[in-house]
Amino acid sequence: MAKRRPSGDGMVRKREDGRWEGRIVVGHKSNGDSIFRYLSAGSQKELLAKLHRNIEEYRNVDLREESKMPLGEWLDRWLEEYAAPSVRPSTLEGYRGYVERNIKPRLGNKPVGKITVEDIRQLYRELQEHGRQEEHPQYGYKLAGSTVRRIHGVLHEALDAAAQEHLIARNPTDGIILPRKKAAPKQVLNNAQLERFMTAIQEDKVWHDFFYTELTTGLRRGEICGLMWQDFDEAHGTLTVRRTIHAERGGRLTAGETKTGAGKRIITLPPSTAQLLSERRKRSYTEWIFPDPLRPERPTRPNAAYVRMKELLKKAGLPSIRFHDLRHTFATHALASGVDAKTLSGILGHTQASFTLDTYTHVTGDMQKRASEIVGGFMENIMVR
Repeated sequence: MAKRRPSGDGMVRKREDGRWEGRIVVGHKSNGDSIFRYLSAGSQKELLAKLHRNIEEYRNVDLREESKMPLGEWLDRWLEEYAAPSVRPSTLEGYRGYVERNIKPRLGNKPVGKITVEDIRQLYRELQEHGRQEEHPQYGYKLAGSTVRRIHGVLHEALDAAAQEHLIARNPTDGIILPRKKAAPKQVLNNAQLERFMTAIQEDKVWHDFFYTELTTGLRRGEICGLMWQDFDEAHGTLTVRRTIHAERGGRLTAGETKTGAGKRIITLPPSTAQLLSERRKRSYTEWIFPDPLRPERPTRPNAAYVRMKELLKKAGLPSIRFHDLRHTFATHALASGVDAKTLSGILGHTQASFTLDTYTHVTGDMQKRASEIVGGFMENIMVR
């Protein structure tokens, strides 16, 4: 077996073309042979400066031979061995999407051990300018800063694991300046719009109960799709939220845990909602409160609920809001009606009431009008004294 040379050990020479070349030991193969990193420069002084910087970078680092594997190969391995056992199926599918669509096409073939900080910066610049595969009517091919930040989160975790496995000396994503996160504006149905939406669902015998329950509970889309009759306590008028439905690759549905620990909760239903579910239970022949209309042995598909909501909004002449905005609508009107933030955070499944307040700092036009009327009346009472 060859004698092991310490990592950081190096040598220099002048090539026939006049440039200077050097190498340092950055690790060892399984048989003990050295793994070298080669550097070149136009002068000996410049080369020695490069070598010094690299010797410092690789000090106390002993890379393995696998550091030459392509980044794409490492990302596949990381997804299966590191991510899959620790995240929800829907989260894992999201990670796969970022890897396949955004990272692999640009850096997938480069050896993981040679990924540099500049490679990462260039990746994020390209994603911001033309990261979409299909043109968006409003944003073109640009990716939102929040999406680039999520891609960074995946790549950062994968390269952290690579550093732990001695495939890279340092995580090149550390310290990268990320684009600002611009949260999508919340869209809330005001009183008049909510009345129009309620009229639209009233005419839909299949989906009325689903959307009425959503608007009076603010459940997440996967949570309301995952409700079973065992979760409904008719005697006490409560609903236990204990699971969420995920759609995996290929369309298969799975029931998983709620988004957070606080997501497992018991909520007291409004009397009208409790009555609605009591009547619905009498007609039900499946374990799911809201089964798939065509395959009642299965829960409603989250995407089917989204599509039907869009159709109802269009029919009512309302803005094309997101499904999550129905949750925002419930929360905003609850606060406007006097529900305190602590109680509302428990209903929504938030970990802290402060998060609920931070999330719903916005107000609707109806709330502003009501506030102005209250203040106006208060001032008028003072003036007439």
